[in-house]
Amino acid sequence: MSLLTHSMAATGYVEDVKGNLLLVKTHTRGWDAAGGHIEIGENLEEGVLREILEESGIKADVRCLVGVYSNVSINKVNFDFICDYIDGQPTPSEETSKATWIPKTEVLQYITNPTARYRFEKVLNFNGKICYSSYATKPKFQVLTDRYI
Repeated sequence: MSLLTHSMAATGYVEDVKGNLLLVKTHTRGWDAAGGHIEIGENLEEGVLREILEESGIKADVRCLVGVYSNVSINKVNFDFICDYIDGQPTPSEETSKATWIPKTEVLQYITNPTARYRFEKVLNFNGKICYSSYATKPKFQVLTDRYI
């Protein structure tokens, strides 16, 4: 019997004082929010704030949890947080080719990855209820469950 495991990741949707959202252009997914895998010894908030800083040069604080997503195709659980800008200038990194602020009303024009677009829509329509969703990304993106908890 093999040991079944899930990897854990977190994504930060950083908002500045003008209401813009931070976007990074990744080498594999195109434009997206900053985020990545949680490292051993990190809690979720530490991990998402580290990823935001590493991928964009922006220091942020976690405001709230907005969604929990289970990607059953790759056994990955992702926690999405809305974060507030603290300091720094958007700067690309080894993981990103661009980092910039985009008005919320224009964000979806940049997002081409269907999984990222689905989760951005949840952030943009956040009303205080946390979304739980499971989905598959292979062979194509498909939502399996979608509810609020």
